Amino acid sequence: MASQDVIVERSDPAVQRIIDVTKHSRSVVRTVLIEDVEPLLQSIHAGVMFIEVYGIDTTPLPAELLAACEKREIPVRLLASAIANQVFKTEKKPKAFGIARVPRPSRLEDLADKTGDIVVLDGVKIVGNIGAIVRTAFALGASGIVLVDSDLDTVADRRLIRASRGYVFSLPIVLSPRTEALRYFQDSGMRTMVFEADGDLAVDDLNAIDERIVLMFGSEKAGPSDEFSSVAAESVSIPMNPAAESLNVSVSAGIALHGRARRNLSASPTA
Repeated sequence: MASQDVIVERSDPAVQRIIDVTKHSRSVVRTVLIEDVEPLLQSIHAGVMFIEVYGIDTTPLPAELLAACEKREIPVRLLASAIANQVFKTEKKPKAFGIARVPRPSRLEDLADKTGDIVVLDGVKIVGNIGAIVRTAFALGASGIVLVDSDLDTVADRRLIRASRGYVFSLPIVLSPRTEALRYFQDSGMRTMVFEADGDLAVDDLNAIDERIVLMFGSEKAGPSDEFSSVAAESVSIPMNPAAESLNVSVSAGIALHGRARRNLSASPTA
């Protein structure tokens, strides 16, 4: 790729576009700022449509990112350091970032024709935990995640993009009202399992199940809601030291998904 143009004027329309997309008060989110090289690369590979990708004039952009942008015909420009300092004056200044169009929100129906397990997070609100589960779910072959009562308005939340390292666009993540999610899983015919302290099954028992299942996790503080516990066909526990209060929900999900990886990865069309 040829050398990139450098934005040196505050009046450049791109500068205002960047400022606008960083505002926390936007009521309608149609574009999003994606920061840092790994999330940018993963978002590009996932097919996210970018308006433009930027670097800072004092820090060369990695060849891998430039090649990915060239392949997808994404414009790349550099921001003069003085302009970048004005744009990101109240935040950490990223060395690489892009403005992308927010993809169409995933729906529960998008999960129907997939092959891997589904993860349901019921009342999990800590974005760092959700992001970690997204990365693990993608890596270990799960086909989607349903978020209920997460307090997120969009999966294109900058915090979630950072926490997931950009993998939030690599598999369907559905923000669903509780009643719709309950109805969907009741009608789906899929085998549903809720994780509880005193489950009927041990997590190791999941290894032998050769069908697609739904793995339901509640928050660490409250656990799964009564509604989801009631629709689950079975309950599962993870053996642990009784002196420990609980496991982090992202760790619990990781243990369960690792136990299901052989089945999920072999069933995945991209495996």
